[in-house]
Amino acid sequence: MGAHKGHDTARHRFDVADAAPLLLDARGIVTGWTRDAERLLDYGASEAVGMTVASLLTAEDAGRVPELAQRCRADGGWAGLLTAVRKGGRPARLMVRVTSADTDGTARWLVLLSELAEAPGWDMSRPVLEQMVTRSPIGIAIVDTDLRCVWSNPALEQFGSAPAPERLGLRFGEIQPGLDAEAIEAQMRWVLETGEPIVEYEHVGRVRAAPHRETAHTMSFTRIDDDQGNPMGVYYTVVDITERHRARQRLALLDRAGEHIGRGLNIRQTAQELADVAVPALADYITVDLLESVLRGAEPTMQVPLVRAGQQSVNEGVPEAVVAVGEVAAYLPGTPPLRCLAEGTSWREERLDPLAAEWATGIPGGRTATFLELGLHSVMVVPIRARGATLGVTTFFRRRRQEPFDEDDLNLAEDLVSRAAVCVDNARRYTRERQAALVLQRSLLPHRLPEQDAVEVTACYRPADELTGLGGDWYDLIPLSGARVALVVGEVPGHGIAAAAAMGRLRTAVRTLAALDLPPEEVLGHLDDLVARAAREEGAGPEGAQTSGARDGCGGAGGSGFAGGAEAAEAAPADTPAPGHSRPSADTPAQGSSRAPAAPVDPPDESDSAQAVGSGCVYVVYDPVDGQCVMAAAGHPAPAVILPDGTVAFVDLPQGPSLGVGGPPFESVELALAPGSTLALHTDGLLAHGEGRSLEAGRDRLREALERSADTLDLRCRAVVDSLAPDQPHDDLALLLARTRLLGPEQVADWDVPVDPAQVAEARKAASRQLTEWGLEEFAFTTELVVSELVTNAIRHAVGPIRLRLIRARTLMCEVLDSGSTAPHLRHPRTTDEGGRGLLLVSQFAQRWGTRFVPEGKVIWAEQSLREPGT
Repeated sequence: MGAHKGHDTARHRFDVADAAPLLLDARGIVTGWTRDAERLLDYGASEAVGMTVASLLTAEDAGRVPELAQRCRADGGWAGLLTAVRKGGRPARLMVRVTSADTDGTARWLVLLSELAEAPGWDMSRPVLEQMVTRSPIGIAIVDTDLRCVWSNPALEQFGSAPAPERLGLRFGEIQPGLDAEAIEAQMRWVLETGEPIVEYEHVGRVRAAPHRETAHTMSFTRIDDDQGNPMGVYYTVVDITERHRARQRLALLDRAGEHIGRGLNIRQTAQELADVAVPALADYITVDLLESVLRGAEPTMQVPLVRAGQQSVNEGVPEAVVAVGEVAAYLPGTPPLRCLAEGTSWREERLDPLAAEWATGIPGGRTATFLELGLHSVMVVPIRARGATLGVTTFFRRRRQEPFDEDDLNLAEDLVSRAAVCVDNARRYTRERQAALVLQRSLLPHRLPEQDAVEVTACYRPADELTGLGGDWYDLIPLSGARVALVVGEVPGHGIAAAAAMGRLRTAVRTLAALDLPPEEVLGHLDDLVARAAREEGAGPEGAQTSGARDGCGGAGGSGFAGGAEAAEAAPADTPAPGHSRPSADTPAQGSSRAPAAPVDPPDESDSAQAVGSGCVYVVYDPVDGQCVMAAAGHPAPAVILPDGTVAFVDLPQGPSLGVGGPPFESVELALAPGSTLALHTDGLLAHGEGRSLEAGRDRLREALERSADTLDLRCRAVVDSLAPDQPHDDLALLLARTRLLGPEQVADWDVPVDPAQVAEARKAASRQLTEWGLEEFAFTTELVVSELVTNAIRHAVGPIRLRLIRARTLMCEVLDSGSTAPHLRHPRTTDEGGRGLLLVSQFAQRWGTRFVPEGKVIWAEQSLREPGT
């Protein structure tokens, strides 16, 4: 064993040819020293021979010598790491191998030393290498340059491969036909060509040993070169990552479920989303059946029927389905779906009986089929449970995929369904609340507009709150005395149930005030007082009322972008119709009103009364006898008028303050409308859309939409709303179109009655003659009685001219005008009273009666139904 003066550090093999040997006797004393040992530790032979091995080591390792000696005697040798001390005191980390050198019965030990810095490990001999590759749990194989197997370890068999001798000389596709051999061999060729290794290449497929179970592996490829650097083949390793792959798939499926299930609040849509997500990731065919009560939004009950809410299949058209979505899924008693529904527990069957029939009964068309005919072989049934209640069942089937459902699949299905169940229950709760909200809405808005002869009317309403379908905008048509009608459109700040409740209170108040037959400006004045007073009583206070304004564009005078008063004349467009004359309300505001300018701000939402502060409203009264129209606005856009020739103009209407915020008195405008004109009352949701768009631009857009003709008034209304507002508008909107009519001269008759009791009889005769002319003789007795009582009261209690008028429309109306300002009162006289029964008789024979004040005095009127006499 000579020394190597030029040590080849590229040769990293720890063997006799590279190690520095020395010889020890049984006591551990150096008896033989070599040139290699001298080179390694710097001691000459004369110095080293006779030294103990412990003196050549550090103090720590010297203390291990007795133990190591005992192990050598027991095992016949030892191998490991020690730290020696060179001559001069420098340490040297060594790989040490001790073997017995006893040849003649004398105990001697051969020690091989190799410096750790010059070798990768303490033993790279062939036996050690063979142990490493044969005992490794990782599959290892080597292919030649033709990609044929030339060597593999036994561990490769655990990945479904053939035994090592049978693999020799075969290509990868011949060994594992169920895997993508072309893709794997492409990786090998790339490594052969470039010499660059590929680490953790993943592939998924079915190995020969388990053709029905999908497995996943990672492979790493490294090129092997000969001594001249020429490629000899590819060395690759295989690691089974099936469990990790399935875990990733499960997480990905749950992530996808969280993203795609419950995107809306529609129960059927949510059920279908569950089916769509689970196919094909988990099942080949899935059905989602929900209790019928759940679909209605009611509390779940165990009373079937179940309704098919969703289903999906890997096959187009879902040929496995025997029940369509929306139909009743009636299962036979005792079948797994009903058991899972009742018990609230999941059920799994790896292999279905192929000859068993499906579980459903009452299938449309009498269709029956076995599981074999349907191609279904494995099943899981998972109840849909949320918040302690069972809402339905989800059934998972395998058809194309031959691998049956296992316990992991059931756990995944339960996680998936539990997430979807919360979404289904949220949708159910929303459906219940929305139905309740819609009932509220239907009770607040008119179910249908009343029939009358003054106008042909239609309306469209679209809320901004798509969840509840509720908003604060409203419209109404209120029949008044004298064949007149009141048209109302208003809006409350905000959206949703709170705004709808506030709107309901305002609408009720408007109808109540309309029954008093007050002028529009006085109706708004009283309404303003009611809103301010209610806000103060419920905690807003005067300060709160004054700081609670309308929404942008519906503030106080001029706040909506429409000029009023003197400014209106300058700001009105050229095609604005003549507004007639404007008049203020009563000389003094109604009691309790205190108007002062206020800046519009967002309304408080503590109560519906506070919500109503800042509301807008426009109130219009139209008289079909003379075509006169009177209107007033409170922080609300002015109506548009579609003239009979189709042109559109906006009424120059003075803008009063929003309700409850205070400000100057309300003013009204009176104008004459030609027959066939159409009034367009609307909320500001039809005017402004998006930032940067002015209300004037919105008015131009509305004018263009209104100018488009349509076959009917209803189609025209819908076309305007559809063209100006998206399906989901940013603000609530309402549009009321009213096409005016005029009563013909043959429908109205009037007479001046002198203030003389003797003229009462003449008035009765005139009314009787008119009824005969109209063909209403059967109403003569009642009408004469009404005329007699009303004219007698006017002559007895009033002064000045008296005028009698009969109007024939859908009802027969009798009006008596006098110059008095005192309203009559209905009395209940005693049997001994000589008078006081006039109005009592009128109230009994008339359908309704009342008093309204006009500039000339007052009008007492009574209205009879023309359906049958005396009603």
